[in-house]
Amino acid sequence: MICYSDFTAKHLATEAKEDKDIEELSRADDVAYKSPLMPIRDAVPVTERQISLDLDPATEFSALEEISDEEAVRIFVPSAMPPASLSLRDYVDQSETLSKLVQLGVNLWKLEQRPNVGSMLLRLNFNTDVAPRLLFLKEIGVDDSHFGNIITRNPFILTESLENLQARVNYLKSKKFSSETVASMVSRAPYLLNFSVKRLDNRLGFFQQQLNLSASNMRNIMARLPRLLCGSLEPIKENLKVCEIEFGFKENEIQHIVLTVPKVLAANKRKLTQIFDLLHNTMEVPHHLIVKFPQVLNSKYLRIRERHLFLEYLGKAQYDPNLPNYISLDRLVSLPDEAFCTELALATLEDFHLFQKTL
Repeated sequence: MICYSDFTAKHLATEAKEDKDIEELSRADDVAYKSPLMPIRDAVPVTERQISLDLDPATEFSALEEISDEEAVRIFVPSAMPPASLSLRDYVDQSETLSKLVQLGVNLWKLEQRPNVGSMLLRLNFNTDVAPRLLFLKEIGVDDSHFGNIITRNPFILTESLENLQARVNYLKSKKFSSETVASMVSRAPYLLNFSVKRLDNRLGFFQQQLNLSASNMRNIMARLPRLLCGSLEPIKENLKVCEIEFGFKENEIQHIVLTVPKVLAANKRKLTQIFDLLHNTMEVPHHLIVKFPQVLNSKYLRIRERHLFLEYLGKAQYDPNLPNYISLDRLVSLPDEAFCTELALATLEDFHLFQKTL
């Protein structure tokens, strides 16, 4: 069982401050919000201002020469950046940071939908703020091609201190995640490095205790679905209770299901309940067969239903391995339509399509 050790405490010493609630930041992805992006004058160094006078080109003025009010009004001084805008696109030509982020594949349109993110990006200096963190990602093994996606999904990694980022990577390695695994986890779950060492330790401990997993099995699940460490724990707790109380699975059965298909933990509760009800109550598949083929719990409900109804119409819906003409759940959900028709239903694809139209 993972515990909060002295080694973990040593990494905590490098934390500058407790991280903001990343779960709230994750939910901000879905907020359709736009606010004017106010220019940050320090974002673009202006070495020279061009003053345009709508006067006679032959007329020259001394810096100390007095001019009339009429001539003063006609003087135009262009600003370095737009005074305000609803889109980051208007700042790309003037901002080195935005321009290079676009080159990396960052989706500015997605970022500008999120509160205050646009203004934050305009404040960043590419050489001192962005480049060091990109170099850090490269040094821990993240491929360059993933930079754009990581920043698009988690722009706040650009404001994390390098000491904190390194401490979190060191912690994961201390829990025997390989360097390659850590790089893969960061690429697929960009918010991972925004969690403090303490929070990472608590979350790993939660999964190990709730599922009664060995350290090796816990690492296996997190390596395959690292976003489990970043999202809310409430849906996961609820799914575990549903599997145990409503579905009636035993602890060792739930453990086997999760080890085989980790996505079950993060599945939509309504979808999970729909599929189980179809399998167990309609198709009369016993618990032990569902545990044997847990991939069905991660399949599409309509695919299972349509195929079962077609087999039932043909008199071939037989899922008991002890009886003739047995059809395994694995093949039922994994085969493409054509193979399903020819190998399991013994019918044509056209027959299946015609049957689907009657549903």
